[in-house]
Amino acid sequence: MSSDICSISVNGLAKRYEIYGRPADRLKQMTLPRLQRWLGGPSRGYFTEFWALRDVSFDVMQGETVGIVGRNGSGKSTLLQLISGVLAPTQGRVTVHGRVAALLELGSGFSPEFTGRENVYLNAAVLGLSRDEIDARFDDILAFADIGGFIDQPVKTYSSGMAMRLAFAVQAQIDPEILIVDEALSVGDARFQAKCFARLQALKSKGTSILLVTHSTEQVVAHCDRAILLENGQVVVNGEPRPVVNRYLDLLYGRVRNTDVAAPEPSGPGHSSLREKDDLLLLKWDPDFRTRPEPYYHERPAYNPYEHRWGDGCAELMDFALVSDAQWFPSAVISGSEIILYVKFRFREQIGRPILGLTVKTKEGVTVYGTNSELLDIVEIIESGAAGMIHIARMQFRCNLAPGDYFLSLGIASGGSGDAIPHDRRYDSIHLSVLLNKRFYGMTDLGASINVL
Repeated sequence: MSSDICSISVNGLAKRYEIYGRPADRLKQMTLPRLQRWLGGPSRGYFTEFWALRDVSFDVMQGETVGIVGRNGSGKSTLLQLISGVLAPTQGRVTVHGRVAALLELGSGFSPEFTGRENVYLNAAVLGLSRDEIDARFDDILAFADIGGFIDQPVKTYSSGMAMRLAFAVQAQIDPEILIVDEALSVGDARFQAKCFARLQALKSKGTSILLVTHSTEQVVAHCDRAILLENGQVVVNGEPRPVVNRYLDLLYGRVRNTDVAAPEPSGPGHSSLREKDDLLLLKWDPDFRTRPEPYYHERPAYNPYEHRWGDGCAELMDFALVSDAQWFPSAVISGSEIILYVKFRFREQIGRPILGLTVKTKEGVTVYGTNSELLDIVEIIESGAAGMIHIARMQFRCNLAPGDYFLSLGIASGGSGDAIPHDRRYDSIHLSVLLNKRFYGMTDLGASINVL
């Protein structure tokens, strides 16, 4: 829980590097400007300036977890190195209150020739612990790292995952006032990552301030109180995690948010891939669902006006209808009930190998489930990418979710799953409220049974 006590204060921080085209330019820079000034003439530089950071300012309060996101080269690692004292700023000031533990890279500060045990004592001593304090915590560090007998082997024999485990164990077990983690958890397996985040939560509850750099948007939304987006060394957004993450995705994929895609008139007759009974159900509920030419998505009761929409506009998601237990757009669905989602979409241009996708997320942004037509081998959509054609798809799934609020995201793209081109993606566009019907806890009902033999 955060407090009103400031742990980190960053004011007007900037970092400049000198980039030299040739080794000789570095020698010139060391000697010629002084000679030029001595002769009374103007001095010139033999380098190109590169500002990794410019005028960055923010505060981190005690007990607050702040995620820092941005594309590669945006200045994230430079910022953490300045805060941790590894680098000196060109301009501005960093004020830190409390002991800082920084995990800036795998095995940060480890000597490859020393054993894991020797590195634990060395790193903990650098962080200010006495020999007795290290002795008292060594068993906890070893248990957390879980590398067994390798603790007495040279670190140069470790895998990257083992080095990361030991480095994180040292930093996290000393109870620092400030913990800085730069992408170090990305190489850990799922079980170790879960253990790391549980430890981060325990540290946070004790008042530790945490700075977390990660490319995992789900980790930012799920674990951070606030997020900061860096681009070209400057702060673009500083605020609630979800909108910051959405803006980061815009920058990452080079897309501009488009909430009002203009729809041209269809160039040919409409075509529906619905089975006849589904078509009759839709006609009975909304006779104009299939024939209505204008988008109607935003008029539906379950529509979330705070959706995040983007794409190149070559296709558009026009409308949707949600049905459960014979109710259209129910205010809430019972856990375990069947859900049918009709999606109306139009190809504005000829699309090759179209892909229609669905994702279900918690309100914290954690993905519970996701799939698409390519993963499900649905060939009907793949064969129907003609320009101007309107189609309706039927998605059906059982809502085995814990009670709470969820958001459905829809998207239409083209190409392969690894290099898909997004045409219209509507993230968190449909709100789904789930009520409990069965006795279970967690995120989803796996339908487990218990029998005594």
